[in-house]
Amino acid sequence: MQTMAQTVSVADKAKVSTKVWIGRVLSGLVVAFMLFDASGKIVGESHVVKAMAELGWPPGQMAGIGVLVLVCTALYVIPRASVLGAVALTGFLGGATAAKVRIEDASLFFSVVVGVLAWAGLYLREARLRALLPFKRDV
Repeated sequence: MQTMAQTVSVADKAKVSTKVWIGRVLSGLVVAFMLFDASGKIVGESHVVKAMAELGWPPGQMAGIGVLVLVCTALYVIPRASVLGAVALTGFLGGATAAKVRIEDASLFFSVVVGVLAWAGLYLREARLRALLPFKRDV
């Protein structure tokens, strides 16, 4: 027979498990987008070349930027380096946002949303980050 403390503990574990899985899904979406973005830059896909030219980036720098995106994404995926990866992705996405603001491109919010999703996914899947940045709940 379980005591009340054991029952609460099982319920708390279920909540944590749900948070972790939601975080993994959000993080997976971010990683999928970043890999798609990096691959387009590395292979020099025509739409990416056009978009980069509109932002003022020369075609010769695309592959290097694609590799940078891969490195940031790899850091984000590695559990021990995930916070560093989130910081690196935030820097990259901040630069993308600034470039789009400069040319008054309305799609600037997409990079902001990806950055928010990256941190939300990490927050939900990483207990150390939740302990560092606790949110109080009104009960």
